[in-house]
Amino acid sequence: MYRLPTAHGFENHDSGSLILFANMLNKVPVRILIIDDDALSRELLQLLLSHEGYEVETAESGEAALEITRRHQAPDAVLADLQMPGVRGADLAHELRKACGHSSRLIAISASPSTPSELEGYDALLLKPFPAQALATILAGNTSPCLNQPIRQSVTVLDQTVYDKLAGSMQPERVNQLYAFCLADTKKRAATMREAAVQGDDAAYRREAHAIKGGTGMIGAIELQTIASTMENRGITTDYVATLDEFLVACDRVERMLLANKAEPTTA
Repeated sequence: MYRLPTAHGFENHDSGSLILFANMLNKVPVRILIIDDDALSRELLQLLLSHEGYEVETAESGEAALEITRRHQAPDAVLADLQMPGVRGADLAHELRKACGHSSRLIAISASPSTPSELEGYDALLLKPFPAQALATILAGNTSPCLNQPIRQSVTVLDQTVYDKLAGSMQPERVNQLYAFCLADTKKRAATMREAAVQGDDAAYRREAHAIKGGTGMIGAIELQTIASTMENRGITTDYVATLDEFLVACDRVERMLLANKAEPTTA
């Protein structure tokens, strides 16, 4: 256990905190491993965290992440999505701790509040979408708070702050492609939800809604995120057709806003 200086004196921290603290002082890039089965979430997190100066590697499953940690030096921090097929949750945290030791911060990430049993073994929880400062606070050694707050309820169609941040961190063509990819993926998942509802497959219906909630939240599509959250919580209902139709109308609203905000391609 070590004592690190703070604005209020000294706080106790373990050796993992000391390593991260030294890395920040020496401006050594903090190495982060992102584990998420959703390709859009992985890409967005890698983009945003790389822009903040982190060295980022990604894995599409818990099994793939464990293979990476066994072949390479342990990362400074692991961000692991809680809702994935295969090894996940507390089981993944246990295996990661064995592979990485206690020098790595294990941070659960999720689009939904989680139970204590799911979080067992993790140092903290970040609810997607989360600000970069929240991650920085945890990496600095403040592991006590779990940022497990309900997704904000809002009728905002598109969070302009999120859009502006993405537009400021990549080429205009890439911004347009990113949003187009997300909306196409969202509509495809909505179609899968409709099929699941017809077949009475409530688990598949909720699973797709959860994935939509995470992806749309990462790009600031607040209205879509809110509707998807409701669909996930309620599951298949008698008015699912109207709900999915409402969701597609909300997709059209996002597209109109994106058209108004559309980033202009760079010219030579």
